[in-house]
Amino acid sequence: MLELAAAAGEIDLKYLDESGFCAWSEQSYSYYFRGQQKRLEQSKRRGRRLSIIGFLQSLISFVYGLVIGGVSRKSYNIQRMELEAAEAQQTGSIRVIVQDNGPIHRSKEVQQLWSKWEEMGLYTFIFT
Repeated sequence: MLELAAAAGEIDLKYLDESGFCAWSEQSYSYYFRGQQKRLEQSKRRGRRLSIIGFLQSLISFVYGLVIGGVSRKSYNIQRMELEAAEAQQTGSIRVIVQDNGPIHRSKEVQQLWSKWEEMGLYTFIFT
């Protein structure tokens, strides 16, 4: 339904997601047993976490941010959603952000801003 409305130009539809990983230190050695897949032994030492959070609007735009460490609701989620709401208000279009059910998206602090964002033309759709 949302995709049809976006295709008809009735709404701006964007998808929000975040992910991250920790880089391992270099492998000290590798080996494999005959008939099995190659094994890479890793030390317990890890690098720092690299996180990415991105907004995808199919065939139109992809906006992302990289963060060393974790993405906090204040540092990126709220700031970026405020920008999306301001953009929706400025263009006069309805903007819908589809996101997962992660705690960063449904914290009390974020929920308190939903009504403000909706008045500006930004709506969130959370998969549960």
